[in-house]
Amino acid sequence: MDIDSFWSLIEACRQQALSRDDRLEWLRGELSQRSPAEIVEFQVRLNQVTADAFTWDLVAAAERIFGGWCSDDGFCYFGLWMVGLGREAFERAVADPDALARTPEVRRLVGRPRSEWGDAWPGWESLDYVALEAHELVAGESDDCGDAFYDAVNARASSDVGPRDPAGERWDVRDEEEASRKLPRLSSVFPLTVGT
Repeated sequence: MDIDSFWSLIEACRQQALSRDDRLEWLRGELSQRSPAEIVEFQVRLNQVTADAFTWDLVAAAERIFGGWCSDDGFCYFGLWMVGLGREAFERAVADPDALARTPEVRRLVGRPRSEWGDAWPGWESLDYVALEAHELVAGESDDCGDAFYDAVNARASSDVGPRDPAGERWDVRDEEEASRKLPRLSSVFPLTVGT
């Protein structure tokens, strides 16, 4: 599965159902009709694109959306959620994190307390497990830790996937002047609630 095929599958998934659970069920079904090698390749591509999003500017964008703080795990789930926005929105956000302010999914959050975000929450942890689940269905075996699956993923992954630290220069989203300069739209619609 090349990168274009990966994104085609994500786009098809976006068109199938409204809820994330329904989309995951559809994606699991689609992946389980493919070979184990193709399912592994899906995970390799997912890891590749989320690694592309691992930048300090996107960390700052996530922190701004979340009110001033985002955990490491929270950012990982945020990156997976960005994949779910589709290729165009994802690549636009990687190039310009402030572009997230224009996506309908982010606009729906503006002005609403985080306690009311519910299913609109900008995180999609389950997307990271759908290939493993499909692989287990196809292979007919279940490994609680997915060791065989992840060994296969790691064997296929290029060595440059999965940076340990975000790319770019770290900056503090709580510095309003810098945030207004680097993320003007997000800063104007998501006030800080942490550390202020």
